[in-house]
Amino acid sequence: MSSQRGNVQRTRGQKHQNSSAFKNTLHDKSKKTQDMNSMALFNMCARCQDIIQWKIKFKKYKPLSVPRKCVKCQEKTIKRAYMIICDPCVSGTGVCAKCGKNAGIVVRQEDAQLQPSLETMFRDQIKCLSERRRRTFLRYLNKLQSTSSVQDGKEDAMAKAEEKLKELKLSVDEDLESLTSHSEESENDP
Repeated sequence: MSSQRGNVQRTRGQKHQNSSAFKNTLHDKSKKTQDMNSMALFNMCARCQDIIQWKIKFKKYKPLSVPRKCVKCQEKTIKRAYMIICDPCVSGTGVCAKCGKNAGIVVRQEDAQLQPSLETMFRDQIKCLSERRRRTFLRYLNKLQSTSSVQDGKEDAMAKAEEKLKELKLSVDEDLESLTSHSEESENDP
């Protein structure tokens, strides 16, 4: 018996094993579920972030219907579920928004908002490139990701990628200028 006193370890394996993992979007493709899956988690310690990710993964996350009251400033400014401290108070005090402990915050709000804007900027600029230049840039990005170490950091890698993108855009502009000048010369020749 597994609950017998002193007999903590069980000898057999689990009786019923799931054949496939749970997917929260398998039968529910609603906007609420999509918003939950794409939600950015910030101003939390690693433990609280894992807890919220588990709740989202197994469809246990319940979003707030009305704003909650912050325990620091006593104002109804909390708009995310399971949080006890609002974002302005978290940025001022540096504590976790969920548990209120002074543990190291994994992702700050500024970082969470900055990353998608940089990605969309890159995506828009890549669309302007020709197929050949686009593939060159994507190969360069893959090379950067594989060779970059922890010391370099994301900022350095992003700066290198921006330089390469500008270089490619300049070469595209030069190609366009040479093509237009070449076409003008061919039109002038009878």
